[in-house]
Amino acid sequence: MLRKHHWWQDGVVYQIYPRSFMDGNNDGVGDLAGIRARLDYLAWLGVDAIWISPIYPSPMSDFGYDVSDYTDIHPLFGSLADFDALLAEAHARRLRVILDFVPNHTSDQHPWFTESRSSRDNPKRDWFIWRDPAPDGGPPNNWLSNFGGSGWEYDAQRDQYYYHAFLKEQPDLNWRNPQVQDAMLDAMRFWLDRGVDGFRIDVIWHLIKDKDFRENPVNPEYHAQMGEHRRLLATYNTDRPEVHDVIERMRNLLDSYEDRMMVGEIYLPVERLVTYYGTGGRGVHLPFNFQLIGMAWDAQLIRTAVDQYEAALPPHGWPNWVLGNHDNHRIASRIGVEQARVAAMLLLTLRGTPTLYYGDEIGMRDVPILPEQVQDPLEKNMPGLGLGRDPERSPMQWDNSLHAGFSLSTPWLPIADDYPQVNVAAAQRDKHSLLHLYRKLILLRDEWPALAVGSYRGFSTSDQVFGYLREHDDQRLLVLLNFSAKQQLVDLGSMLGGYILLSTGLVREGEPVAGTLLLDAHEGVIVCTECNG
Repeated sequence: MLRKHHWWQDGVVYQIYPRSFMDGNNDGVGDLAGIRARLDYLAWLGVDAIWISPIYPSPMSDFGYDVSDYTDIHPLFGSLADFDALLAEAHARRLRVILDFVPNHTSDQHPWFTESRSSRDNPKRDWFIWRDPAPDGGPPNNWLSNFGGSGWEYDAQRDQYYYHAFLKEQPDLNWRNPQVQDAMLDAMRFWLDRGVDGFRIDVIWHLIKDKDFRENPVNPEYHAQMGEHRRLLATYNTDRPEVHDVIERMRNLLDSYEDRMMVGEIYLPVERLVTYYGTGGRGVHLPFNFQLIGMAWDAQLIRTAVDQYEAALPPHGWPNWVLGNHDNHRIASRIGVEQARVAAMLLLTLRGTPTLYYGDEIGMRDVPILPEQVQDPLEKNMPGLGLGRDPERSPMQWDNSLHAGFSLSTPWLPIADDYPQVNVAAAQRDKHSLLHLYRKLILLRDEWPALAVGSYRGFSTSDQVFGYLREHDDQRLLVLLNFSAKQQLVDLGSMLGGYILLSTGLVREGEPVAGTLLLDAHEGVIVCTECNG
């Protein structure tokens, strides 16, 4: 198809959690060499870009989200030469590469923080967020850490507290300091000059904090199972108006290169989320839309959410959708294997850019983690609440050999017991597998502009079915998704007949459609009603 849109609009993004994707040197942890070894698989699947979670030097207190050097590669994953080789080989396969960038906080072992905490006279003294103790000697205010407890840590050397939105080993940078902004933009420039195609910006809505350090209000909906960090509303330590000025500087940098982009991690209600597109398109290209991850799997709830999101988008805003990531339970565990097929069709036929989490394409589920196997600091800090993220970070299941073909050594996290049956090799052999459904859907996006870039319009159905039209020029496709375990009869009304382009169930491709259509339990279909073009 002749490209009239940017690659990040009509393409499919695939997230790789590098520790768990493929181990190239058999030490039990995934690495860059492992990713290189599986590029042909990603090209076969048909995705357009890979997003790689952090690979920078780090003490690994939070598995790479505590960065000690923004312009190098952790030896665990390889070297800069290994990264350059991966980038070249990905580009040779027409795969774009998006790097995770973590600008809100560094590691407490980053040289910048070492200098900042050394004295109140150091040139980098205000590169981080330091405050004097409260009159009683305690924390400066009531801000909480997302990983439990106070967000303030006392430092005896400075006789002050520093703020950390996450672990105490992850001090927050002071983004009100222009020198901090310049230094972080230089780090982004380092990777852009190497040829990186874009960034996923970690917790971008956290970057600016209230200049007056006002107390956060109590969350009226709080209950203990939410975790202590939800006890207060993050009113004054997140989503401050000035953050958009910072994002505009990032956008200006990206726009000075050809066809680069950034995705913002933003867990906010839709009405706040869409403000991150920026005025006149000066914000992030794609503020991550996590609605499909967080809401109940119900046809009418999702229909309403999609319609509200579409209505809220600014004229320059391009939509995006996500089913899973490294911080949330896997889609197959949340809704079951039958509905996982419906979810695949939903993700890849809604208007906008889809992001696919590694392993979801073969139906990987959360892996039970015994207490002695826990790696995630979130689970260690707040045990027993089900907040731990290890279950969705288990190693990729490649085949039925030792350790699922991920490594010859014991993996850093346990592998699912079902790996002999649920793996890439087995799924590639089975033409009716979830993997082949994902591949067909991705191929259809390449072949049909109506799916890749067409408009979205709701289609009236029963409560158990979500229907919508995707239209572009003289193409019109109808998507019907049955969220129930029972057959559903859909009245097509005055719509002219067509044929089934793809079904999530048994082979129905080419089946003529007119008047009504009977959907099987857990079935989704794409109906071609106008098929020119």
